[in-house]
Amino acid sequence: MARGRAVRRFRRARLGGPFGGLSGARTDRGSLSLFVAFCAGGLVLIIALVVDAGGKLRLAERVDAYAQEAARVGGQQLDEAALLQGQGYKVRTAYAEEAANSYLRLYGLRAKKVDFLDGGATVEITVEAEFRPVMLGDLAKRKVTGKGRATLVHGVKEAETD
Repeated sequence: MARGRAVRRFRRARLGGPFGGLSGARTDRGSLSLFVAFCAGGLVLIIALVVDAGGKLRLAERVDAYAQEAARVGGQQLDEAALLQGQGYKVRTAYAEEAANSYLRLYGLRAKKVDFLDGGATVEITVEAEFRPVMLGDLAKRKVTGKGRATLVHGVKEAETD
């Protein structure tokens, strides 16, 4: 009996009860679980950032590839009449833009901007896609832009661009 009373007194003294210790003092009970909860929340946030940043990088790479391929498709729309009249190699602008957009439609995209440089010998396509994050939701929603450029080359032994 005396042993049981001593154990109870020891526990109260350790916990700050009315028979000893600092009366009303806060204990450390539960502080470790609070620390673990904060660390777990931070870890989940870091994982979400890594996953969504990787997704954005993959989308940027794909949009660049789509723009490059659309420029190549557009650059194949050669203006034969200008070539036969001795005006050099250039693309038919209306056909090039339509060919690029029909290629991009396969992927649900559209050319934001189509430029013809060097007198129509170079096609430059700008494509924009929307990035929708998997874990962060609308918080990290952004537009991703890709550019592609194709230049007409000709020649029998080696490529010439004039």
